[in-house]
Amino acid sequence: MNDQNAQLNDLAAIRSLMDKSSRFISLSGFSGIFVGIYALIGAGIAYFKFGYRDDLGFYNERTAHSFEPNKLFPFIIADATIVLILSLITAWYFTNRRAKKNNVKLFNKPGLKLISNLFIPLVTGGLFCLILLSQHLLFLIAPSMLIFYGLALINGSKFTLDEIRYLGFMEIVLGLIAAANPKFGLLSWCIGFGILHILYGVFMWNKYERTEK
Repeated sequence: MNDQNAQLNDLAAIRSLMDKSSRFISLSGFSGIFVGIYALIGAGIAYFKFGYRDDLGFYNERTAHSFEPNKLFPFIIADATIVLILSLITAWYFTNRRAKKNNVKLFNKPGLKLISNLFIPLVTGGLFCLILLSQHLLFLIAPSMLIFYGLALINGSKFTLDEIRYLGFMEIVLGLIAAANPKFGLLSWCIGFGILHILYGVFMWNKYERTEK
């Protein structure tokens, strides 16, 4: 019986080593929580700054009559850029901190594969959104961001934790809903990049990080 338990422990240890060598498992739940918060704050600022826009998918009755089109795009771009920079810095900080705890290099082979597999759909999606902007197809930008982000997560999931794949599926579904119902564009964006990220972060922290020393 003791020999059987020892063999099972050895197999578990071997499997753990194989996972560490083939997957980047140091993603932090805290980064997901903060990214979600940043997204909700950024969306809230945009909502309260500008009024009714059917083509953008949000409505604020209080400021509907004070909307100035020439101020929309610079503000939205600046708002999104700040959210993106804060998200990247936060994700790097918490992921790097957890990698050090696990004695894993941040830019090891699985980590680089994860980044490259995320990079291709994200860059493609970013360029596609710029094309939509140039063609004044504004109502499709939020759905496209959700869909390409979901595709990036699914594409990178084979090099990290499996939960990323399910998050990707949910982002794609929200993107398709937003594409079919443009007036819910901002709401879908808030759910996808805000609420789902927070819930995902809490779940990941509770499952993988809470018991870490």
